[in-house]
Amino acid sequence: MKSVFKRAGILMLAGAFVLSGCSGGSKDQSENPDQAANFNKTGLPIVNEPVSLKMVSPKAALAPEYSQMEIFKRLEAETNVKIEWENIPDTDFAEKKNLLLASGNLPDAFYGAGFSDYELVNYGEDGTLIPLEELIDQYAPNLKALLERRPDIKSSITAPDGHIYGLPSWEENNLGTNPFFHVINKKWLDNLGLKMPQTLDEYTEALVAFKTQDPNGNGKADEIPLSFMHMQWCMDIAGIFGAFGLPDNMEHRIVRDGKVIFTATQPEYKEALKYFHEKWYKQGLIDPESFTQDAAQYLAKGKTTVETLGSYIWWEVDEVVGPERSEDYALLSPLKGPNGDQLIGRGNGGGPGRGAFVITKENKNPEITMRWVDQQYEPYMAAQIHWGPLDIVYEKDENGKLVNLPLPEGTSAGEFRQKVAPGAGGPGVITIEDLGKVVDLEPRAQQRVKDLEKYYDPYMEKENYPSIFFEPEELDKINRIEPELIKYVNTQRGKFIVDGGVDEQWDSYVKTLEKMGLNELMEIYQNGLDRYSANLNR
Repeated sequence: MKSVFKRAGILMLAGAFVLSGCSGGSKDQSENPDQAANFNKTGLPIVNEPVSLKMVSPKAALAPEYSQMEIFKRLEAETNVKIEWENIPDTDFAEKKNLLLASGNLPDAFYGAGFSDYELVNYGEDGTLIPLEELIDQYAPNLKALLERRPDIKSSITAPDGHIYGLPSWEENNLGTNPFFHVINKKWLDNLGLKMPQTLDEYTEALVAFKTQDPNGNGKADEIPLSFMHMQWCMDIAGIFGAFGLPDNMEHRIVRDGKVIFTATQPEYKEALKYFHEKWYKQGLIDPESFTQDAAQYLAKGKTTVETLGSYIWWEVDEVVGPERSEDYALLSPLKGPNGDQLIGRGNGGGPGRGAFVITKENKNPEITMRWVDQQYEPYMAAQIHWGPLDIVYEKDENGKLVNLPLPEGTSAGEFRQKVAPGAGGPGVITIEDLGKVVDLEPRAQQRVKDLEKYYDPYMEKENYPSIFFEPEELDKINRIEPELIKYVNTQRGKFIVDGGVDEQWDSYVKTLEKMGLNELMEIYQNGLDRYSANLNR
């Protein structure tokens, strides 16, 4: 079944072919003699006289406008390509991106675009996005060499129709296996004479003590036993569900023995919700703002003048509480649950993102655009795009490797990264071979590797759901069913924790999910996994 969006897009196809040509934008610059004379197919600058391109990109809260970011100033100086940036706050980007696409008011390219598979396939099919494989072959030597060296990356970014509509972004460091790092105030435990919790009940006892025994010693009941951000990446309590025998994640989807399981209808999930309501929320141990706060509010709670935060979820300790206070806190291994379960989930996906950079049909200079973005697939530049520029974040050692300079005093690595680089969502691939040779992992990432090995790897699920590029018809069904279904699950999850009633409402909740298409959705995911596994075993 075709989506409404796809049917509407048919009306634009004729115009798309006129603008982009049947080859999807691989026009020859020689069609315009002046343009051809200005364009250099190799070497730098890319153009002799400056050329402007319009790009839309998300921007992190602490980041400057990209026109003011040093790494892009250097790219402009080297390439002679001037980018007219429209930066949109990352919290609003998805909505505004969709409005631009629906209105036809398109930039030349979307940068750090975060296009979903559904968007890549459908906007590629209707001509809004142009195919990129010919442009890569002719004008992107860095990316072309990467794809030849790593056919797995090429396969991952190639749509089922054989075209490449979006360019990859990847830091191949395996740090996403578990994003839910569980942190507790060790100083408060010591003040109260408590040991580090090993079980869920011991942790609950510690939270009660944090609330009732004034561990910060100021005589006020201002302590927050536990704060998190409901259903947000690396900030949610999904990992704690593992204490009941079934870890949760952002997709509510795990894999065991090759079978896809929807976590949010399983009995273990129900028991977890009941526990969190009865033992935590009713006793005032959960920060009520955990279900509504944004990242700025959340991060501020660890930096109050008087220490008030007892426990939280985040994969970098000092980004929440600050470098000076981080020694007061310690990581918890997965807690042992009522039946002795001690598990943490393994994050889904894990391969390259395939929608980091797209070129639209409005682009009159696709060759220049491809040459410009290809600079960011040179390994040294890819590292600087993801983490920050030479002489600001890095210096080169005697072997030519990028090594980290000290952070500015009082600044966390995560905050600094927002200010100096587009970050992980930008184009560029840093492969596992590049790490330690071209660039060192930043210190916080090195620490994260050690923490994963020590606290989480021994308890981690063996399987995950891989990054699969589904067929268009499957993507249509997923897009029709999943957004509203997940929204409903997440809303009910919050209500069950806050208001209770999971026993009374459970059957109705499950039936509602089935009516919304849960079984059909899981069948698609199972078929996709079976295909993927069969291809691996050929």
